[in-house]
Amino acid sequence: MQGATRGGGVIQGGFVVERARHVPVLLDRVLGLLAPALADRDALFVDCTLGLGGHSEAVLRAHPRVRLVGLDRDPQAIALARERLAPFGDRVTLVQTTYDGIAEAVEGKRVDGILMDLGVSSLQLDAEERGFAYSRDAPLDMRMSAGAGPTAADVLNTYSADDLTRVLRDYGEERFARKIAAAVVRERAKEPFTTSGRLVELLYAAVPAATRRTGGHPAKRTFQALRIEVNEELESLRLALPAALSVLAVGGRIVVESYQSLEDRMVKRAFAELATSTTPLDLPVELPGHTPQLRLVTRGAEQATEQEIEDNPRAAPVRLRAAERIREAT
Repeated sequence: MQGATRGGGVIQGGFVVERARHVPVLLDRVLGLLAPALADRDALFVDCTLGLGGHSEAVLRAHPRVRLVGLDRDPQAIALARERLAPFGDRVTLVQTTYDGIAEAVEGKRVDGILMDLGVSSLQLDAEERGFAYSRDAPLDMRMSAGAGPTAADVLNTYSADDLTRVLRDYGEERFARKIAAAVVRERAKEPFTTSGRLVELLYAAVPAATRRTGGHPAKRTFQALRIEVNEELESLRLALPAALSVLAVGGRIVVESYQSLEDRMVKRAFAELATSTTPLDLPVELPGHTPQLRLVTRGAEQATEQEIEDNPRAAPVRLRAAERIREAT
C-alpha cells in the first residue's frame, strides 16, 4: 500500500495529503496483470487495501465498464478516496472493513479482479501523529484504524519480556529481540514509552554497531513488528487470502503486493496450494475435481525496477505475485 507523494499537498482532516500526485507502486504492472480479467466487460474489481485510491482510480479509468468495491479499515482513507473517486459515480462502493471482510463486502457476488497492496499506506506513513515512521519523533500509535484498539505504546508498556521477544522475533525477524525486549522492560520501569524518539534511541543502543552498518536502520524491524502486532496484520492476511480466493470467478485474477518477507511467504503458500494438483502422486491420471484451481501468472515474486525505485523509494521492498482462477473449487 506504500506509494510516493510528490509536489504540494492539500490539508484535509488535519492531514497533509498529496493526493493528486500520489504514485501507486508498480501501477503499470498491476494494470497489465488485471487487464485480461477486466477489459471490455461488465466486471467487478475489489481493491482490498484502498488507501488513497490511486490503483483504483487507474483501474476505473482504464476500464469504463468496471465497478469497484474498495475496502479500507481507516476511516480517513475512506473519506479521501470517496472524494477522489467521486467522478465515477455509482460505479464505486466503499466499505470500511479489514480485507478479510471481502466476502461480506461483495455480498455473494463473484469477483473478476482483486488487488491487495499490503502494508502501511502513504497516508499513514506521512501523518506524523500516527507514529508509523521512525525517522520522526511522534506518539507511539501505529493504529491503521485511527483511535481503535491498543497502541504501540500499550504493547511496549504492558507486554512481558517474553511476549515482546516473541513479537520482535516473529513479526520483525529481529536477531536481537531478547536484548531489545529486556531493555524496553528496564527503561519502562523508569518512565513509560510514549514517543518514537525515545524508542529509537534505545534501539541504537541495543543493536550492535556492526549490525547497524550493514543491516539498515536499527529501528526498522522493531517498528515493523509493533505495527503488525497492533493491527493484527498477519492474522488478517491469513484470513483474507482464502476469503478473496473463494469469491474470485473463473478467469478472474488476483494481484498481491507485499512489503516484507512474512507477508510474501503467506501469499506464496496460499497461491501454491491451489495451483497444485491434489491427485495422489502414484496415480497415472488426473482425478476429476483434483486439477489445480489457480494458474500462477507471475514467475516467483516480481520486484520494482531501478527506475521505479528511483522515482518512488517506497517501492524498494515490494514483492508482487499474481494468479488466475482456472476452475471452481469443488
